[in-house]
Amino acid sequence: MAIVFIRTLIVYAALLLTMRLLGKRQLGEMELSEFVVAALIADLAAHPLQDIGIPMMNGLIPIITLFCCEVLIAGFSMKHIRLRTLLFGKPSILISHGKINQRELWKNRFTLDELMQEMRSQGAMDISKVEYAILETDGRLNVMLYPSEMPATAALLKLPVPDEGYPVILISDGRILEDNLRRCGKDRAWLEKQLKDYSVKNAGEVFLMMLNGAGQIYFAGKEDLREA
Repeated sequence: MAIVFIRTLIVYAALLLTMRLLGKRQLGEMELSEFVVAALIADLAAHPLQDIGIPMMNGLIPIITLFCCEVLIAGFSMKHIRLRTLLFGKPSILISHGKINQRELWKNRFTLDELMQEMRSQGAMDISKVEYAILETDGRLNVMLYPSEMPATAALLKLPVPDEGYPVILISDGRILEDNLRRCGKDRAWLEKQLKDYSVKNAGEVFLMMLNGAGQIYFAGKEDLREA
């Protein structure tokens, strides 16, 4: 039992380190080569855990090899456009100026139902109002409406908008974040005064408290979940 526990910890640490070194992009939408590597790593990591008779290195060496291959491929693809196109393909325009490109739909095995579903998820209901719908190499569909159909922004309306700055969390689930408090130029005395204004005795009663660059505070007290 102890051997299984230790082997599990080793494999878990190796997978965690590998995915961390591959970068944050691999944790989101994956390219084809990244998906293949992730699937192979998951399968290879399972074998040493299922059979303790298999040496640990038989599982770790393939994982390290795949990691090195992915790093090399990512490095080469950044420098060589043709290699990047060969491995990852190119974005496909599924809708151009309100017209569906049926050939591109067929080439990408993208059904009309899938197209409509993706459009609805991005708030685009009318194809005639879509200037471009581009299927990216990682499988995401980006929908761009005609400029006249886009929601009005403050810049278009020429309205002055104050810069409220980045909101900083001061209290998270009852815990005071001292570093963030100092970063905002505030101290415990200031924080206690703000809590008093919200009729709160201590930080333990606060679920979330944030402060932005304009000095505005977002406050959310803790709810009694036992009453739900």
